[in-house]
Amino acid sequence: MKLSYCTRFSLIIILVLFITFPTNAKNPPSPPFSKGGMEGFERFRVTEVHDGDTISIRTRSFAGVPLKIERVRLIGIDAPELKQEPWGRLSKRYLKKLISESDWVVSIEFDVEQRDKYGRLLSYVWDKKGRLINETMIENGYAMLYTIPPNVKYAEKFTAAQKKAHARQIGIWGKKGLRKSPEQWRMEHPRQ
Repeated sequence: MKLSYCTRFSLIIILVLFITFPTNAKNPPSPPFSKGGMEGFERFRVTEVHDGDTISIRTRSFAGVPLKIERVRLIGIDAPELKQEPWGRLSKRYLKKLISESDWVVSIEFDVEQRDKYGRLLSYVWDKKGRLINETMIENGYAMLYTIPPNVKYAEKFTAAQKKAHARQIGIWGKKGLRKSPEQWRMEHPRQ
């Protein structure tokens, strides 16, 4: 069977497209999260604030992958646990306030590792004004520095924010501040 020039050319184009853009139902492409500077960041709607360092966002449908809710752990900070009264509740309330000031819309930025052992996204969270919420939580005394390499992009910035909060003796650094770090508290109260 002899094929015309147009038919052969069309088949070649289809073959090139198939090789370049494979479709694999078992491994669909990841949702379009953004990396790098604020420019070009994808915006996401926050659906829930779980505590002072964890939120959930709604991702968009992309290349056949349906709408999904993803849990996001803010990189570089450790907020008091909810049972560390009153600071767990106050930290969550402050994060909720920051998110609501951004109309529940945020941008996320990854570092080297994109997920933790619990499957949560590890992200720097930016509000609509361009503020880094992770840093704001530390700077205002509602979370402390918690750096886990290799995700260290803003470690120096977060260290400076904690020094500032500590010097001002605000939030968890105040006279009636946190008695134990969240990490110490978790060690004494393991999940069952």
